[in-house]
Amino acid sequence: MSLDRAEALNIAQVLTEALPYIQRFTGKTIVVKFGGNAMVDPLLHESFARDVVLMKLVGMNPVVVHGGGPQIGALLAKLNIQTEFVDGMRVTDAQTMDVVEMVLGGSVNKEIVASINRNGGKAIGVTGKDGQMIRAHKLTVTRHSPELDVPEIIDIGHVGEVDQIDTEVLKVILGSDFIPVIAPIGVGEDGSTYNINADLVAGKLAEVMQAEKLMLLTNVAGLLDKEGQILTGLTTRQVDELIADGTISGGMLPKIRCALDAVKTGVTSAHIVDGRVPHAVLLETFTDEGMGTLITNKRS
Repeated sequence: MSLDRAEALNIAQVLTEALPYIQRFTGKTIVVKFGGNAMVDPLLHESFARDVVLMKLVGMNPVVVHGGGPQIGALLAKLNIQTEFVDGMRVTDAQTMDVVEMVLGGSVNKEIVASINRNGGKAIGVTGKDGQMIRAHKLTVTRHSPELDVPEIIDIGHVGEVDQIDTEVLKVILGSDFIPVIAPIGVGEDGSTYNINADLVAGKLAEVMQAEKLMLLTNVAGLLDKEGQILTGLTTRQVDELIADGTISGGMLPKIRCALDAVKTGVTSAHIVDGRVPHAVLLETFTDEGMGTLITNKRS
């Protein structure tokens, strides 16, 4: 069955619109944090894999960092291991850390690798412990209380912050035409294992690799103004102003700060992408309109 004229013109327009982006981003590194609905919805999972494969085929260097909160929670529940959160972070004792490492470094990581391979790509899964790629230290959480003269320090276990990233392993993987899929698990100087927020790992990776783009998949349409409209094409100064006036607050604030830090340290642009939309990564990369909020490293 052949296409009618309207369909043919529409496809041609899409392809020609993508061409300048392909030319511009060939050879560039694009770090994508894969999480949210896209990880648990089979159709979105497959569309994400195809997007990444296409990016690699046209000459880009995608680097995937993934989360796995729902999968970790499900296995903890199945094993009757109680879990709690402090300021949005999972308290991770030694037993919980074993489950986190099993899920992130095992089942979730290998599922993403298999999906990319199934769609014609060549992916390889690693954790931040491999080659000591992600060096980390224990994250300390402090709470201020009117009843206490000094802040309360809360121990949340094996939750870490990134100290440094050694890109040698990644450069070897990218140089051999493989797509790296990274689980956000770090290692301390004493060999301790740490669970690290995937957004923060993606942001730090984008920074040290001087990536062209950092893309953070979310379960929202993007950054919204006070009237509920999507904001995009923002400079770092505009984002700082939106934080100051309270437009950006709550759960979106850590993600925006991660994107902001990345572009302030050399990443050309950061994108908050609606991962609930099929092929959102492709649409954000290859079309004029995109599928979320774009933050550039322009100062004004």
